[in-house]
Amino acid sequence: MQQPNGIPPQSTAATGTTRLSTTRTLPLETHDLGTFEDLVDLVSGGGVVVLSGAGLSTESGIPDYRGPDGTRRVEPMTYGEFAGSSEARRRYWARSYIGWQRFNAAEPNEGHRVVTDLQQGGYVGPVITQNVDGLHQAAGATDVVELHGSLDRAVCLTCGEYTSRIGLHERMTQANPGFMERFAEAATAVGSQWGEQVRPDGDIVLADALVESFHAPRCLVCGRDTVKPDVVFFGESVPKALVERCFSLVEAAGAVLVLGSSLSVMSGYRFVRRAHQRDVPVAIVTRSATRGDGEATLRLHAPLGPTLTRLRNGLGH
Repeated sequence: MQQPNGIPPQSTAATGTTRLSTTRTLPLETHDLGTFEDLVDLVSGGGVVVLSGAGLSTESGIPDYRGPDGTRRVEPMTYGEFAGSSEARRRYWARSYIGWQRFNAAEPNEGHRVVTDLQQGGYVGPVITQNVDGLHQAAGATDVVELHGSLDRAVCLTCGEYTSRIGLHERMTQANPGFMERFAEAATAVGSQWGEQVRPDGDIVLADALVESFHAPRCLVCGRDTVKPDVVFFGESVPKALVERCFSLVEAAGAVLVLGSSLSVMSGYRFVRRAHQRDVPVAIVTRSATRGDGEATLRLHAPLGPTLTRLRNGLGH
């Protein structure tokens, strides 16, 4: 069954009921649980499953959505908004057209490289990432599970056709000659720098007048304007089979290491809960409080790049 606009509705029966929607205020006061040496001991046992969040990519120049208390700094477009109208999709793609260029230029940071080194050293196994930036793979990591999809591809919600994000960007450039220049002019006039406003999904703040002049991409197969980045939007469900796969990885792990996630949404938090229920040790390393602090076996509030580099050195690599 399809909606009047031709876009199939989200089916909880087919994809599971957990949606990216929860915003939860976290305490500002935080306390460590255990020591850095405990982290070295835990990881040295091997079999570690990494669960990474947006905080791991901030050192690559991609800011996260949330402040220290877990509250969103900005409200991302929801699935319902995107699927609901052509105007919303045009707004998304106009903003993404600008923001993705900076997003796509981001490179792995030391944190990503250390995760790869630990994986190659036999300490870390699969990596479950909530990020859509592909930086784990760019750093050489393997067996990466993209919980929320990836921005490097797009899918048509009407006919299911997939396309590369690079190809889609080229098509949007051809359909919108001079758009980047008009944006740069407007940004200069108000004294803003778009590179400082890019969001974790490649989106960006953009004036309404510019949005109205933008031609959104259409599917090359069915001709509809229902092309969507192949990522899980807020309000959209993570596929049930993918969730079950991650549960299996967590249950079989020697430990779960959470890096740079506030765990504010159930999408990632459920894996910490499952590990806790199965007596799988959970180590969380990130600066701010997290929703999973109560289930943590080990908790360090520290910057990721330096801490992971020190961890690698502590393991003799």
